[in-house]
Amino acid sequence: MAVFVALGAFLMTLAGGWTAQRVTDRRHLVLGLAGGLMLGVVGLDLLPEALRAAGRPVFGVPAALLLFVAGFLLAHLVERTLALRQAAHGGEEDGHRAPEVGLTAASAMVGHSAMDGVAIGAAFQVGGGMGTAVALAVIAHDFADGFNTFTITSLYGNARRRAISMLVADACAPVLGALSTIFFTIPEALLGGYIGLFGGVLLYLAAAEILPEAHHEHPARSTLLCTVAGAAFIWLVVGISG
Repeated sequence: MAVFVALGAFLMTLAGGWTAQRVTDRRHLVLGLAGGLMLGVVGLDLLPEALRAAGRPVFGVPAALLLFVAGFLLAHLVERTLALRQAAHGGEEDGHRAPEVGLTAASAMVGHSAMDGVAIGAAFQVGGGMGTAVALAVIAHDFADGFNTFTITSLYGNARRRAISMLVADACAPVLGALSTIFFTIPEALLGGYIGLFGGVLLYLAAAEILPEAHHEHPARSTLLCTVAGAAFIWLVVGISG
């Protein structure tokens, strides 16, 4: 049952990536929406879940928040390291970004989607009602995952073929994650820690890369409205699925 339900997440992820591809003539609006979706996913979905699953304090601070900060700093370190390496070879002078950053970020999205599948499988092990609730939440926000995976990969100069490959991998990940729960389960605290770390990475990409790029050439009110709409959409999804 869990694998069958995860197929819904597969289709929603592809739908999100397809939408991102079809609106390339409004790139600033796409990036503004992606930034809002990522902000909403981090603040309204990932962090609350991470605190619930891994909220044990470490020297006065919840472990999930420590990993959240660590994820933010890790993304910053990786991005700066690759940027400096590229600048040494003249890449910064051409205005090109390191494609590896986009691939790394998209790979993190794939890992997150796999954990979504694991969450679906684990919830169905608890009961049908719990499984259905978790599945609805995952399927609802996987549209945003597919949208963001394609956008992030493309933003850093990767070819369309690579972006589509990462999108397909992101779509397949929840199905494989749900299938894996037949053989094992991940401890809740470990899963919560991973979610916190991943949330920090996503927030860095949204705040330091995607939103500045969205407003760089088109600092229009419509771009800002797309960002707000993205965050509001995730709020709606969380409210309905909750």
